Amino acid sequence: MPRAKAVDSSCQAFQNAIAILGRPWTGLLLNLLQDGALRFGELEDRAAGIGAKTLSARLKSLERSGIIARQVEGGPPVRVRYSLTRKGAAFGHVARAIEQWGRDLMEEDPHFAPSARRGRSGFRARRAGG
Repeated sequence: MPRAKAVDSSCQAFQNAIAILGRPWTGLLLNLLQDGALRFGELEDRAAGIGAKTLSARLKSLERSGIIARQVEGGPPVRVRYSLTRKGAAFGHVARAIEQWGRDLMEEDPHFAPSARRGRSGFRARRAGG
């Protein structure tokens, strides 16, 4: 079977994507918005463990990058909803690939198996020293 073309990890496009996804909470927020727009409080509830200040900063950063859109709905009370742009929606196939890779890691290496302990973010923590 022919080998897939290697990804150029030094290319600027690759580096930009890794920089965005490498920030804490970004992948989770993009995944939460895959099913549709959510208000700030809904995002805060569903991303248990993220502080309001961090959530606000991450949303502003993603909006500046053109990955999410912020819509203000007139009030009273004024409501703000966040949704994915075309760029943000494209994360869906990346998320599925990451999930599959994670499942493969867990099947092939017991060090990646979920532990009973959970970190602050709600994700299963890997055992220390393992």
